[in-house]
Parts: sequence; structure tokens; C-alpha cells
Amino acid sequence: MSTTTLSSTVALVTGASSGIGQATARRLAAEGATVVLVARRQDRIEVLAKEITGQGGQAVTLGADLTDPDAAAGVVATAIERLGRMDILVNAAGVMLNGPSTAAPLEEWQRMVNININGLLYVTKAALPHLIEAATDSPRQVADVVNISSIAGRFIIPDAAVYNATKFGVTAATESWRQEFARRNVRFAVVEPGLVDTELMGHQQAAVKENMAARFADVEYLQADDIAEAVAYIVTGPRRRAVAEVVIRPTDQI
Repeated sequence: MSTTTLSSTVALVTGASSGIGQATARRLAAEGATVVLVARRQDRIEVLAKEITGQGGQAVTLGADLTDPDAAAGVVATAIERLGRMDILVNAAGVMLNGPSTAAPLEEWQRMVNININGLLYVTKAALPHLIEAATDSPRQVADVVNISSIAGRFIIPDAAVYNATKFGVTAATESWRQEFARRNVRFAVVEPGLVDTELMGHQQAAVKENMAARFADVEYLQADDIAEAVAYIVTGPRRRAVAEVVIRPTDQI
């Protein structure tokens, strides 16, 4: 891997065991960042770390359940203890458990709120002091938070009330933080993908999966690497350029 734009930076990526988080970690490592891989599935992030280091990159693994505020704070504290800084945070951990509301188990709604919203809040809260510090003492003179939301954070869809709520929340929080920290050189961006070919699509109730498969049968889905490319564009830009929001859909998706 090359060490280019993000050399000497540390990037913490949640949800790094699969999908968009995994692809983003690979991409940021290729740009020269030391990546902190965070996920519940320790075995998967260990495999990813070996892949990254085998290609000349640098990676650290931290297994954690980010729905626990102490665990989330601990991940940030451990990253700082081991690496000394944090320049980039990518909140990619999430679940999509869509289905008719009358049939949906309350536990699934709670999982979406706990992972999509609470986990993101806990990690961001713990990371903020270190990101502010990085923005003042690094050659880049900027730090970045990129939150992975969804087009469901902009447009309402049926059978997805709670998922919509969590993603609208991610989009709203990101914009509020952007305004709060703009003058402190901590950039906040939200990425809102459409259909992406990841494990997330398989989390939904069977009827929803069947309906989506039929509805989008002729659509060429985005790949996780497409979203990782958008994240890389955001965080590798010059200090003067803040990309606040990226909506990215498959070309065929209406």
C-alpha cells in the first residue's frame, strides 16, 4: 500500500468487520492512515488487519459492542493510548431490520436505535476532544468525522419507520455537529447511500427482502468500495474544503 495523503494520521472505523466499514478501512489504509478497526466480530477484523498489514499498511483491532457507552469510550481511550492521536472517525456500524411494524419484534427496533444512533453518539462523544486536538496540532490542520447514514435519512419509505428515524437522526446530528465545530476545523460529513450490495440487505424480514428483490431486480447495486471512495474523497480534501453531505445511488435506482 502507498503512504500518501493520510500519512501520519489515525483513523478509527466502526463496523469494520464487513461492508462499508470494511471497505472504508481498506481505502483509508491505502491512503496512508493507521486504521483502528472496531467491530463486535473480532475474528473478522483480525483477518482484515492481516490483509492490510500484509500490503504494507498499518492496522489495530479493537473488538467491542458500541451499544455499551463504557465500551465505546474504552475503544477511543485504547486507541489514543496505543497510537497517541485520532484524526478521522468513520461511524459505519449499523443494522437495517425493516418489516411491517405490527409484526416487528420490539427487540429489533431497540437494536436499530442502540446501534445506529446510540453507538454512534457514544463513540463520537468520546472522540471529540482528540479530534479537536488533532485539528490544531497536525500538518493537515483539520480532523474529520464521517457518518454513514442512508437515503432513508432523507426520504421516507414504508415498513422502515424505525430505520428511517435512526437515519434521519444521524443526518440531523451530523449537520448540527458540522455547524458547532466548523470554526474548530473538525469537519463533519454524512454519506447517504442507496442500494449497496452488503450484508445489511440480508438483515430484513423475509417479506421485505422478497419485495426489494423483485422491485430492484434490474438495478445494478452499488458496491461497498463505491462508498469507501466517497469517504476517501471527503477526508483527503484540503482544509478549506468541507463536504457536508454526499447522496450516492445506483445509476439505475429511481
